[in-house]
Amino acid sequence: MKTLSQTWFADGYIDFELKKYTLLAYLQEINKYFSQNKLYPQLADLIFHYNNLVAFKENKRFLQEQFPKKFTGIQIEKLQLLYESMIEDDDLMKELEEIINYSANTLKRAITSGSEIYEFVETKLKIEPIGIMPLDHNEGYFLLCEGSCRNTWVYQYRLSIFEKHDEKYRSIKTEFIDVWQRNFVNSYHNIKAQLIKNRSDLPNPAVYAVETELNIPMEETLLPIAKRSLVRYISGNQA
Repeated sequence: MKTLSQTWFADGYIDFELKKYTLLAYLQEINKYFSQNKLYPQLADLIFHYNNLVAFKENKRFLQEQFPKKFTGIQIEKLQLLYESMIEDDDLMKELEEIINYSANTLKRAITSGSEIYEFVETKLKIEPIGIMPLDHNEGYFLLCEGSCRNTWVYQYRLSIFEKHDEKYRSIKTEFIDVWQRNFVNSYHNIKAQLIKNRSDLPNPAVYAVETELNIPMEETLLPIAKRSLVRYISGNQA
């Protein structure tokens, strides 16, 4: 996949036509994945680059605060120097502002395209608890099934809370366990019983089934959307 550097709009020669070509070549590659309903990591990458442009345009300090893990000190220093030089050079400022405005609008349209796929898949997900649920839902398993549901992918999950900018967020960590072939013997309830029998670390786990009738890529689309949907489902039921 074609990628953009984290400071692509400021790298090398700052020319609108050159940067436009660079961006469109990148988006052409992104659209190939979207046409196959493959969202990740492409959608996350688009959002990062869009936020990067907006942050740089609005406030160089905000850029440093917003992406401390994405940018190195050298990259931050480079963008700060470029920001300062914009103030001193009217021609450079106009060229860079044109690049940023065009790129931000173009990236926003691409994000909308990916988000529409995401939202459609999300509406087609069905989540339900399996068996008797424990009081603690922050750790357990989810059983993922798509299309004809010939197979069930089993993942262990753990929810945690982290703080960012004085707000609390929930994150999910997952570990792939195994794939069960769906049949009368390997029902959801029987899979849960096998997990409890064979994995002593969770004697009374929360177990959820996540299903969709869609046939979509597992790793690139279904799994990441299922994880985010499960976090909201559990958080909503605990509220």
